[in-house]
Amino acid sequence: MIRLATEADAGAMASIYAPIVSSTAISFELVAPTPTQMAARVASTLAYAPWLVCEGATGMWGFAYASRHSERAAYQWSANVSVYVDDRCRRRGVGRALYTSLFALLRLQGFYAAHAGVTLPNPGSVGLHEALGFQPVGVYRSVGFKLGAWHDVGWWQLPLRERTGEPAALLSLAEARAAAGFEAALAAGRPLLRP
Repeated sequence: MIRLATEADAGAMASIYAPIVSSTAISFELVAPTPTQMAARVASTLAYAPWLVCEGATGMWGFAYASRHSERAAYQWSANVSVYVDDRCRRRGVGRALYTSLFALLRLQGFYAAHAGVTLPNPGSVGLHEALGFQPVGVYRSVGFKLGAWHDVGWWQLPLRERTGEPAALLSLAEARAAAGFEAALAAGRPLLRP
């Protein structure tokens, strides 16, 4: 099942995310957020854009979300996206499924592009993003220091719609939830999940 996250999901999401923070350079956070901090992130994100979770019989398999690309007004039609999958649930299509639903919802809201930053090297993440149509757009060289080393971050971009003319105002997530097509967009990734 893929659904919108709630603050009640924060503990499970924090458990998935904590080892990524503590043991890898994939996330540039140095201290894993607590469930309370994760709940605050969910609440603040859902005011603007989707935060999704994927659940199976064994609990939460992963989560994905969109966030502002930048606070400046002209960037409002672009979003940054991230996906995290529980180690026990890899190779089940969870990342692809979550992203597919997330992108369908972003299109419904009126976004034009999704951007993903990937700490390099990370062939799994690069492979996932490029398989979904992302194109590389640049690299920030030695931009972050973690676990005793400087790390590059590559950036990838996925067009969500053709960029022509003046864009319409974005739908808030609440407005998108009331729009025709919301449930279909949310369900778009479900067929990609494997048991």
